[in-house]
Amino acid sequence: MRVSTRSINQKIKSDTNNFIAKSDRFFYKSIKETANVIKADSQNSPIILLSGPSGSGKTTTAMTLEKVLDKSGYETHTVSMDNYFIPLSADDKIKVEKGELDLESPTRVDTDLLNSQLQDMLENKPVELPKFNFKKNTREKSGIVIERKPNELILLEGIHALNPDVVRIDDDSTFTIYVSVRTRVRSNDCLLHPSLIRLLRRMLRDKNFRSRDIKNTLEMFDSVQQGEQKYITPYKYRADFDIDTFFAYELSVYKRFLYEDLKRLSGDRRIDDILSILCEIETIGKEKIDKNALIREFIGDSGFKY
Repeated sequence: MRVSTRSINQKIKSDTNNFIAKSDRFFYKSIKETANVIKADSQNSPIILLSGPSGSGKTTTAMTLEKVLDKSGYETHTVSMDNYFIPLSADDKIKVEKGELDLESPTRVDTDLLNSQLQDMLENKPVELPKFNFKKNTREKSGIVIERKPNELILLEGIHALNPDVVRIDDDSTFTIYVSVRTRVRSNDCLLHPSLIRLLRRMLRDKNFRSRDIKNTLEMFDSVQQGEQKYITPYKYRADFDIDTFFAYELSVYKRFLYEDLKRLSGDRRIDDILSILCEIETIGKEKIDKNALIREFIGDSGFKY
């Protein structure tokens, strides 16, 4: 799917609020359709696995899906695979600085703990979820205990959720979802690849919540892309449902946050492509975005607790 900067600008100038609301409704429709399929087979498949590349909006998609399922009478517990990351050792940190450690590798996940806790949840045993502190590089106790009741659902989201070597739950017990940005944005001189939209999201997230400069995020981009091709996209065929997490208005919001910073990185082809798009589109203020919108995961002040 493609959308042009001209079309975006026309809709912003015509009726910004309606433009935003229509894009939000399109995403919400996909969530409701997915939820209906899950509910139809919830007795046989109580574990929902949701995967997608970095910056695809997995966390908010999972929380929105949980909210829809809860309202339908299907109590759902969301579990983030990020919280099962193995903290970096001193040697690991040195390897990261040298580019010698693959942070996207499934070996960074504590698979023994993850699968042990998933099995306990399936058996309705109480489980205290871990919490990974990215700023401190530590895994801590969360204080959140899940004691799944019969007929309740578990939603596991993470980049490796569809990898059977990471999540070793029987396929018959799972419903699988793959989410990503699938839409390209076209200007007069450029066609912006979905991966670069996800790069913008990562830049915002890293800047706002992980104390990382956008230049560092860009420097890691090639490695992240390689990890996606090696560890994530090979398993998307296992998904029962695909969801496009692109929002037609999102670049207009990101422009205010990142445009000046990005100009200082011009000269990089990827950044120049992004700037080519951003310089053409109208800006939308953050205050117009719903608190539960997916892009709040990146720009902040979300109604969801991450």
